[in-house]
Amino acid sequence: MKTPRLPIALQQAVMRSLREKLAQANLTLGRDYPEPRLVYQQRGTSAGTAWLDAYEIRLNPVLLMENPQAFIDEVVPHELAHLLVWKRFGRVAPHGKEWKWMMESVLGVPARRTHSFALESVRRNTFPYRCQCQQHQLTIRRHNRVVRGEASYRCVKCGEPLVAE
Repeated sequence: MKTPRLPIALQQAVMRSLREKLAQANLTLGRDYPEPRLVYQQRGTSAGTAWLDAYEIRLNPVLLMENPQAFIDEVVPHELAHLLVWKRFGRVAPHGKEWKWMMESVLGVPARRTHSFALESVRRNTFPYRCQCQQHQLTIRRHNRVVRGEASYRCVKCGEPLVAE
């Protein structure tokens, strides 16, 4: 799938959000953390990722185009919080108490671990799996890991193992 061309106004809105939240964090924490690099190369169903060692935020351009306000309000601060936590505390649990504190107390954003965007436009081949309570769609990468015996997955709601249908 070809990466869509992002309108410059959308890129500017994302950058404005990043800079505002970074300035807010620097003021609250009494620090001068640098501005991270912003890249629109995230693929798959992830809205974004924070690359700690590169001090970089990668955003999914397809999901950004489909959910611009949610990216500005939630995804950008979510990934920025990961980088700020890493700078302040070092390596800790990705969505642990430090990250939750950074999101809520410093950035003023609800600390949600996952997004709820529609994924039809970014989801490729998936494989149906079932647990006690619902059907799941595993990516080809996860499905292949199950087939090779390298991994098994459990439902986050009921805790039961996922079984291929």
